[in-house]
Amino acid sequence: QVQLLESGGGLVQAGGSLRLSCAASGRTFYTMGWFRQVPGKEREFVAAISSSGSTISYAGSVKGRFTISRDNAKNTVYLQMSSLKPEDTAVYYCNAGLLPTNAFAKAGFTSWGQGTQVTVSS
Repeated sequence: QVQLLESGGGLVQAGGSLRLSCAASGRTFYTMGWFRQVPGKEREFVAAISSSGSTISYAGSVKGRFTISRDNAKNTVYLQMSSLKPEDTAVYYCNAGLLPTNAFAKAGFTSWGQGTQVTVSS
């Protein structure tokens, strides 16, 4: 089973940018992606990227503002977040699986890391 470690969260003003990183142990042929969760709400899909990086999927709420990428040499996936809004405030989690990017959002992952907190102030 792949081990994942998220980092890069912090406090930023609205309109600002942050870059999250997710370092994975083991093999890199997994589709990887990001979810986020606000207390009291369900975890929601943010973005996913195929193992080769050729196929990418975004949630509508972040499309055009967030960019997912990966560096397989470093076993790391990134989430570049720009034009941040207060509603982007959440704990961000990454995950990985042997599945297509268009199935990632509904994959039903049961194992999660500790996540990284992103707070956007207005």
